[in-house]
Amino acid sequence: MSNPSNSGGGLSHEKVETSNFLMIVLILLVLLFGGMVEIVPLFFQKSTTEPVPGLKPYTALQVAGRDIYVREGCYNCHSQMIRPFRAETLRYGPYSVAGEFVYDHPFQWGSKRTGPDLARVGGKYSDDWHRIHLINPRDVVPESNMPAYAWLEKAPVDGDSLPAHMRGLRQLGAPYTDEEIA
Repeated sequence: MSNPSNSGGGLSHEKVETSNFLMIVLILLVLLFGGMVEIVPLFFQKSTTEPVPGLKPYTALQVAGRDIYVREGCYNCHSQMIRPFRAETLRYGPYSVAGEFVYDHPFQWGSKRTGPDLARVGGKYSDDWHRIHLINPRDVVPESNMPAYAWLEKAPVDGDSLPAHMRGLRQLGAPYTDEEIA
């Protein structure tokens, strides 16, 4: 009786499994095809994440504040993402979704959190509370290990660089009008 796996001139398991070169070539072909199926469609999409309904890009003042947030390294201890855990949604509100951050460049989602999440904490406390907290955090939260940022109270915002920054954000997809940038 003949072995059906060895009949004919095609590839058999034995040929593929005993030839390292052939096995590597076939694996690379499968990976290349799979990669093409996954990656090529992305080149034809404007965006892989759609903005949530009602999302607006940052105002000029918010862009300036976000620049300070990045410059001072606040992202090292504070994330901007509310995770889908009950304790976090009770404390901060609905969990974050990618569509809320489509105009953020670079994205500031993080996984390390020493301080509280800053995504929605701005509306939780008064402006005075935040001012005092930035000058000396232990005045309002005695157990805080956040450093003081007293110099921010007197440091002027560089408004001259904001239009160029906002034009850059527009090139990355933020829907700013010329009037908003001016």
